[in-house]
Amino acid sequence: MESKRSKYMLVGLSFFCIVLIIITSVRDGFLEPLRTGVGYFLIPIQSGVNRVGTLIYNEITDYTRFKGAVDENKQLKAQIDELMMENSRLQAEQFELERLRDLYKLDQDYQQYEKIGARVIAKDSGDWFQVFRINKGSADGVRVDANVIAGSGLVGIVTDVGANYATVRSIIDDLSRVAGAAQQSGDSCMVAGDLMLFSEKRLRITNITKDGDVKNGDRIVTSHTSSKYLPGILIGYATDITTDDTRLTKSGYLVPAAEFNNLQEVLVILELKADQVQEAPVEQGVQE
Repeated sequence: MESKRSKYMLVGLSFFCIVLIIITSVRDGFLEPLRTGVGYFLIPIQSGVNRVGTLIYNEITDYTRFKGAVDENKQLKAQIDELMMENSRLQAEQFELERLRDLYKLDQDYQQYEKIGARVIAKDSGDWFQVFRINKGSADGVRVDANVIAGSGLVGIVTDVGANYATVRSIIDDLSRVAGAAQQSGDSCMVAGDLMLFSEKRLRITNITKDGDVKNGDRIVTSHTSSKYLPGILIGYATDITTDDTRLTKSGYLVPAAEFNNLQEVLVILELKADQVQEAPVEQGVQE
């Protein structure tokens, strides 16, 4: 019923429009008043239709522009993300290049020793690399007691070796003891690992004789008397050297040459101290 009513209304409106068109088209004078009246009726309708059409057109145009802007914005965001990823990759490569340059320089500083490069693949919990694992092992010629260097100097010593990995104990570990000497004078000292002290980026220097010529700023290197460390490897720099209360020895602190908060690549010296000279074993944790 409702459908029929709508159909009748549509037919009626269509007929009415046709009549109005005929009236406005006829040029006879007697129809002029009627045509004028119809014009008064149609012009507002036509103006309203034009306004509605203009609004619809503007809305469609604005929507098209908005959709185009949204699509363009998505493309720009995708390009920005891609550029940011590329920038991050380039920065990572730049940092790696700088590390490898430092490692190459270190390799040249100790070119008398045969070495192999290795990546750090794991470490003990904590902020620093006091004990860590590298991706080279016995299959690559790495042996227990091999010296490990990075940055500008000594990092530690290999304590355990597998076919494709090795464990390194660094000089900052509490168990580490390295026989050292002032490079300028040759006077001996002991560099002791201390994780609590290393929170200040320093290690302890002890066992300097009261007449020993070890002063602030001296380069401390591994001593030829060490049973496990090859001689002449830079450990760090002496600081705050003072005479002990006993007046028999002096002690102080050492700023390590290597960084222990972000080790990624190291060099392992394949030659052992035992290969050079056979010495009596020294108690672990006292001197190496």
